[in-house]
Amino acid sequence: MKPDISRYLPILTWGRTYNRTALFNDLVAALIVTIMLIPQSLAYALLAGLPAEAGLYASIVPIMLYAVFGTSRALAVGPVAVVSLMTAAALSNIVEQGTMGYAVAALSLAGLSGVILLAMGLFRLGFVANFLSHPVIAGFITASGIIIAASQLKHILGINAEGHNLLELVVSLVAHLSETNWITAIIGILATGFLFWVRKGLKPLLKRFGLPDGLTGVLVKTGPVAVVVATTAAVWGLGLADQGVRIVGEVPQSLPPFTLPSFSPDLLAQLLLPAFLISIIGFVESISVAQTLAAKKRQRIDPDQELIGLGAANIGASLTGGFPVTGGFSRSVVNFDAGAETPAAGAFTAVGLAIAALGLTPLIYFLPKATLAATIIVAVLSLVDFSILKRSWNYSKADFAAVLATILLTLTLGVEAGVSAGVGLSILLHLYKSSKPHIAEVGQVPGTEHFRNILRHDVITDPSIVTLRVDESLYFANARYLEDKIQSRVAKDKAIRHVILQCAAINEIDLSALESLEAINERLKEMDVKLHLSEVKGPVMDRLKREHFLSEMTGQVFLSQFEATRALRPALAT
Repeated sequence: MKPDISRYLPILTWGRTYNRTALFNDLVAALIVTIMLIPQSLAYALLAGLPAEAGLYASIVPIMLYAVFGTSRALAVGPVAVVSLMTAAALSNIVEQGTMGYAVAALSLAGLSGVILLAMGLFRLGFVANFLSHPVIAGFITASGIIIAASQLKHILGINAEGHNLLELVVSLVAHLSETNWITAIIGILATGFLFWVRKGLKPLLKRFGLPDGLTGVLVKTGPVAVVVATTAAVWGLGLADQGVRIVGEVPQSLPPFTLPSFSPDLLAQLLLPAFLISIIGFVESISVAQTLAAKKRQRIDPDQELIGLGAANIGASLTGGFPVTGGFSRSVVNFDAGAETPAAGAFTAVGLAIAALGLTPLIYFLPKATLAATIIVAVLSLVDFSILKRSWNYSKADFAAVLATILLTLTLGVEAGVSAGVGLSILLHLYKSSKPHIAEVGQVPGTEHFRNILRHDVITDPSIVTLRVDESLYFANARYLEDKIQSRVAKDKAIRHVILQCAAINEIDLSALESLEAINERLKEMDVKLHLSEVKGPVMDRLKREHFLSEMTGQVFLSQFEATRALRPALAT
């Protein structure tokens, strides 16, 4: 049987049906996204502590590689705010910003992240991302958004300020506040205010003039470009660079260069943990966006193939002067709304950015860094969502504690500590919840064959029979909890002669849990009580048959709970 190569090269699937209509729609989407990405790519390179051109380079080859290997028709891959911040946080602890070593470390981080993602995809480990709870991720992104915005205030004010967390940044900003360049501050504040207004007020204004929704949407998305043009022209025309306004300066007029990451064992060892965290966070953000957009068109996303696509994109970034990339929310939504039909829209966007890198870079020489900072601030503040605290408090106090801890740790200790805590808390939260599964004592609903919780329904019970419904798979973390629950229930009621475990919700019983069931069976036997099972799922039964537990169990295995009750106490079931 020949392997299906299109499984690993999705381009072979959508490429067979590509037509003129899709080509036109993809070209239109690419034009709109390209206009949006030029200032955004420059801004995120600034956030990552890299030269502006690195942002363009990271948006060309990676998105082309994703178009070949990715499964999303609308996902736009490139630099994003959170990953750029995590890049800066990881590298600043290892190498000095602005040096050649810093750029090489960024390439190495992208390459290492790509290898991790590629390996996870090939070994089908996409499920690993499921261990990150969405509330914890929301808390991390909210805290990161605040740190990112605070880190850009130095560019808005034209001062020097450093720090890896909110406290350090605020202290540093206050210490250098007297050095504020007021011309830079005016540019930064006006640019920020205008961009906020564009997001909220421009569309209603354009609609009053009778412009169609499609055109108003495009004009709103090109707001950052208007700010770039206006502020660049102002700095150039008024000679503001001579008055202390910091500008982007000379950007190489070229296509992405061929680069090689460092293979130094010492450097790679230092980058391994940050690369893993960036890979996981980037994948979670990317897959969430991809699945949301795919659902709107009833398309399918393959998480494992997405890992391969993102892995290839990051490896491509490491070989072409970039830094870690992933699927971005804002650019992907714009790509989708603009009518992109296939990943070819991303490839056309890459061509547009390549043309910009070749022909437009001289035009951004006088682009003030304050404008790029304003672009970042407006973009990331949309990620800040404190409503997750209220929602998690109302729904689950455990989730609330995890979200709050993630936010506070990220703000006070920095991004790496925050994301590490987020991963750890997500796993601990899962273990905590599953270690104490919901176990309900059930009885028969009169006149039916259904069994429900005795605390919630009026049901029929028998003093000699106790039926416990376990609403969780049994494994090492919760096996002892089940033992204790049964022991305490039977020990206080001398009339009990039968214990039935209703197993309808149990999808798996691991070896530790099996040993606990054996211990439960022995203890009940000593108390002259029989242990029975009902509604055991086929895969679970298959495993139980491999061991001697069923032959040693004092009771029986019943197909249904009603059948068990009828067999053990016929009068009750009638």
